[in-house]
Amino acid sequence: MPLPASESLFFFYSFGGGGGLGRWNALRGVGKGVTWYNLLSNQFSGLNDITVPGTLRDSLILLAVVLEQQTNLQPTQIMTDTGAYSDVVFGLFRLLGYRFSPRLADVGGTRFWRIDPRADYGLLNTVSAHHINLQKIAPHWDDMLRLAGSLKLGRVPATGIMRTLPAGDRPTRLAQAIAEYGRIDKTLHTLTYIDDEAKRRATLTQLNRGEGRHSVGRAVFHGKRGELRQHYREGQEDQLGALGLVLNMIALWNTIYMEAALNQLREEGYPVLGGDVRRLSPLLHEHINMLGRYSFSMPDAVAKAELRPFRSPADTDL
Repeated sequence: MPLPASESLFFFYSFGGGGGLGRWNALRGVGKGVTWYNLLSNQFSGLNDITVPGTLRDSLILLAVVLEQQTNLQPTQIMTDTGAYSDVVFGLFRLLGYRFSPRLADVGGTRFWRIDPRADYGLLNTVSAHHINLQKIAPHWDDMLRLAGSLKLGRVPATGIMRTLPAGDRPTRLAQAIAEYGRIDKTLHTLTYIDDEAKRRATLTQLNRGEGRHSVGRAVFHGKRGELRQHYREGQEDQLGALGLVLNMIALWNTIYMEAALNQLREEGYPVLGGDVRRLSPLLHEHINMLGRYSFSMPDAVAKAELRPFRSPADTDL
């Protein structure tokens, strides 16, 4: 079941050419695809998505997914999969006031950074061999804050900073400063990720929700066998945007009926355990027929804002 609405915890997840829909796409030939970046809440609902040709990694586009979502909800923590982070992304999210919490698949290869080279970190002295250069950050601190403020207020589009902060072989000095600053937050996140089992479990839970939503998306996206036939971006955005709308409708429909079913079970005296309720998911879709003819006529009961009758657990035909 969805978490309480008071918990403002969000994360984004993407799938592209390596798996999911992207693996099936026929855009520009065999093996080509698009990346569909999603922003999902902890209530399984999609808040925003962006379609990008190709399969990008370490992309700043995830900033646009978060900043350009048009709901009144304010994300506090962003959870992503392993391939979606870089030092620059860590720095920008920290400046914007988000807790960036990607899953770390290969912690053994992670660099740990320290500010004071003479500080004694005990057992961590041998691994914290890389030093933060504050002289790279200080001269650009005002520009970093101005950039963060412009992004937060929408004065600068998040997609536009990819031209300002090239993260390739020749990054700008501003990009170097943000990356240096991001290494501080990445080190803190990595240490916490290693030490805190609850944090690792929470990150995995969020990512599993994303995987579950994508599984429903693959089931819904049956007509073209997962292929995006449009070779223009607007058509791809329309098709995937419609898919996201249907996924939200399924999650909402399931949530309403699951809550009503639980209430009826309680009223009839059946034991409803909290641990079992927490394991329920509104992404179940075995009861939804994806094939055949579609009818958009509304039953009288539904038109009167009533729910369809439930079956009884005592029914021997179940």
